[in-house]
Amino acid sequence: MSEQYIVSARKYRPQTFDTVVGQEHITTTLKNAIRTGHIAHAYLFCGPRGVGKTTCARILARTINCENPTPEMEACGQCPTCLSFQDNASFSVFELDAASNNSVDDIRALTEQVRYAPQIGKYKVYIIDEVHMLSSGAFNAFLKTLEEPPSYAIFILATTEKHKILPTILSRCQIFDFKRIQTEDIVGHLAGICVKEHTEAETAALHVMAQKSEGCMRDALSMMDRIAGFTGGHITYAQTVEHLNILDADVYFKLTDIILSKDIAAALILADEVLQKGFEGDIMLNGYAEHFRDLLLCKDGSMAKLLDVPEEHKRIYFEKAQIISTPYILAALNMLNEAALSYRNALNKRLHLELCLMKLCYLNDVLDLTHLPVAEEASKKKAVNLDTAPPKPQQQEILHTVDQNPSNNRQEIQAPPIVEVTAQAHISEAPTKPAGSTGKAKIGKDLYQAVLAAHSREQAEEEQKSLSQEVVEMLFAQFIETMRKQEQLSIATNLAQMKILFEAPDLISLHCVSSINYHFAIHQKDALLEFFVKETGHKELRLTSAVDDSIKRAESEKKYKTKSELYQEMVEQNPVLKTLKDGLNLQLE
Repeated sequence: MSEQYIVSARKYRPQTFDTVVGQEHITTTLKNAIRTGHIAHAYLFCGPRGVGKTTCARILARTINCENPTPEMEACGQCPTCLSFQDNASFSVFELDAASNNSVDDIRALTEQVRYAPQIGKYKVYIIDEVHMLSSGAFNAFLKTLEEPPSYAIFILATTEKHKILPTILSRCQIFDFKRIQTEDIVGHLAGICVKEHTEAETAALHVMAQKSEGCMRDALSMMDRIAGFTGGHITYAQTVEHLNILDADVYFKLTDIILSKDIAAALILADEVLQKGFEGDIMLNGYAEHFRDLLLCKDGSMAKLLDVPEEHKRIYFEKAQIISTPYILAALNMLNEAALSYRNALNKRLHLELCLMKLCYLNDVLDLTHLPVAEEASKKKAVNLDTAPPKPQQQEILHTVDQNPSNNRQEIQAPPIVEVTAQAHISEAPTKPAGSTGKAKIGKDLYQAVLAAHSREQAEEEQKSLSQEVVEMLFAQFIETMRKQEQLSIATNLAQMKILFEAPDLISLHCVSSINYHFAIHQKDALLEFFVKETGHKELRLTSAVDDSIKRAESEKKYKTKSELYQEMVEQNPVLKTLKDGLNLQLE
């Protein structure tokens, strides 16, 4: 009769602290506590599944009861206590699954056992797995025993969801947080087991298993058992990728080359081949996004340590990363992420995937279009500035001096050449070739952009109002009336005291009667300028403000006229008023 088969997760379960993988910060602390005799009465082991919580609890229970521990504080494995523990016959260690024993009665039965001292060994150890599953009543029944147990009782609680445990329980325990096991540690452990099992395995295949397990050693061991049975003891990378239903990185490298060459037909054919193998579209989208993320990491040496791929693929990733520009990678990542998020709600999922690939094929052209308007606007501003404000003789002398001294800062002083923004200029200029483009001329695209730019300029010029003193005063009065309608009377009153002048085609000024009046002008400057720009279309318009004493004197003179002076002004406007005064014999004083 053949020997009973035992899965690797049970057969190679660690029996000592030194054999625990990836949790050195936990095992070192526990061994030091045993060495110094500082053993707590309650421990809480929390962390993701398959990282060694229950395993460390069992090792701790076995070690503290060992009669002859080693100098490294490991169980000897030879004493009666260790042997009974190995045979699952120890009366000093009790394991309770809180997922199925979560009632008050179960906890009461446990607390009854705590009263009796251990028959063998120094401590009675109670390991409660998935402790967060206990009911609220069971937690409350457990509180007093957990806080003040007998000197020989030790509780080790394990959970994957620490946030579900009552704070009163957490405060009574020493908490140990287990971390996910690193990919390199899992690969090394799997390789060691393969040697013991006389199984041949490629390192790249083990790396894929470690990545797929997401830091869970138990899942990695289960995958290795399945694939070893599938391959007959010879584990290869291709078979591992096929068995785990993972798209090979070579598919993404091939797809990237196709997309950069703008071959839509080849991209759709490759997507069809992937779908024919049974892969869903969201798997391809998420995997391709991860592929671009790895390419982005290869752009900077400081991020290269985050690259988690087999060694055989790292060189290819670094080579491909130098071909593709960073803006393209970021835009592709954003596009793939949006496509993956909306994939579930798509009515035609195949078309959703294909549309994303087609957009990626022409993503470089989209990036080109986003940069063209910026260059056109810059050229336009340069041409307008040079036409309206030619350099003075002193500036020409400075420019000539700079040309003779290349060491000077040319970017700050050197004048740009006079250019005229026309369709012909855009056709003759060759745009910068982005990474991954085919280098074909884009005359139609540039001409279209030039026409759009010219049309936009003409439309903007038509919308601009011609400014004059009358127009400025009218708009200023409208702004003051707007302030009154908004019940900002103090602002409207102060603005009404100011005088607005049309100084130049791009300059208007506010003349204030006092410092208080000037204070209001400063605070309303931005709002007034925005109003003028909106009404006139002059985006280059400027607004200045200053205190004008002449206005103040005029206002003072106008304000403090005598009654006789006012009467004379009224008579000049209406002579009949003097006849009325004399006929009625009226006096001014």
